Amino acid sequence: MNTTAVIILNCILFLNACAQTTKVEPEVSSAKSDTAQFIVNRSEEEWKEKLSEQAFHVLREKGTERAFTGKYWDHHEPGVYHCAGCDAALFSSDTKFESGSGWPSFHSPLTNSCLLETKDFSYGMVRREVSCSRCGGHLGHVFEDGPLPTGLRYCINSVSISFKPETKD
Repeated sequence: MNTTAVIILNCILFLNACAQTTKVEPEVSSAKSDTAQFIVNRSEEEWKEKLSEQAFHVLREKGTERAFTGKYWDHHEPGVYHCAGCDAALFSSDTKFESGSGWPSFHSPLTNSCLLETKDFSYGMVRREVSCSRCGGHLGHVFEDGPLPTGLRYCINSVSISFKPETKD
């Protein structure tokens, strides 16, 4: 088979994988995956009123923002990052690190119960999606290429989080 045919075949296989519908299967987690079990439940119309168009796309439709465009990818102030949908505390700035990915990256969540993890089969890959366990909002994905102490990289969309600076007493 010549090089051109191999490239065309690979493109067809890739496009076919991308065209498949996203299938998400729950993994073992401390939070329930059933939306009726979330503490914060809103209708689609209520979410659209509360969130910007981009935040709605990411948090409720599992979208993503372009790399290096979010307000927190290069943010270094001490404080806590919260869910933009329900204000649940998710990550401490102490766990944030520069991954070079263009999205805010953290090596661990604030607590073991603040995130829900599910398998994400979109785009022909198997990834671990992370969502807010309080409202179910999509935050991003977690990868096993992060720094110590966890070896994890929680790759989070800036639009899905808000930041509260550390207060000086």
